[in-house]
Amino acid sequence: MATKRGSGHGAGHGYSRADRVSEQIRRELADLLRFHLKDLRIAPKLTLVTLTAVEVTADYAHAKVFYTSLADPAANQMIDEGLKHSASFLRRELGRRIRIHHIPELHFVFDPSVQEGARLSKLIDEAVESDKKLHDD
Repeated sequence: MATKRGSGHGAGHGYSRADRVSEQIRRELADLLRFHLKDLRIAPKLTLVTLTAVEVTADYAHAKVFYTSLADPAANQMIDEGLKHSASFLRRELGRRIRIHHIPELHFVFDPSVQEGARLSKLIDEAVESDKKLHDD
């Protein structure tokens, strides 16, 4: 959604306004989740959550907030529900921190890439270990 652009206003930074807004939303949400969200159902689990990306629509009406978690699958379900439940509070707090005309509606989306990467890394490690055993015999 948000893409780099090479010319026009803001080109000196190399990023479009949407990219800069997305990154600012990601940073502010990370701070809010870590230090200001008091929902006792999920607050202890938020130390295991990382916001990986934010994509805003062209009209800034909506933002997909991608996150990953190192928590177990049962906790991930609770985290997902908690984030969605906290979206209006987080949006309101973003409005106090970010100076844009319209604060987007937040849509949290689980990003499985970190877990998938860990799974693939484990498979590679197992294959290497298996290969070593075959060559040692």
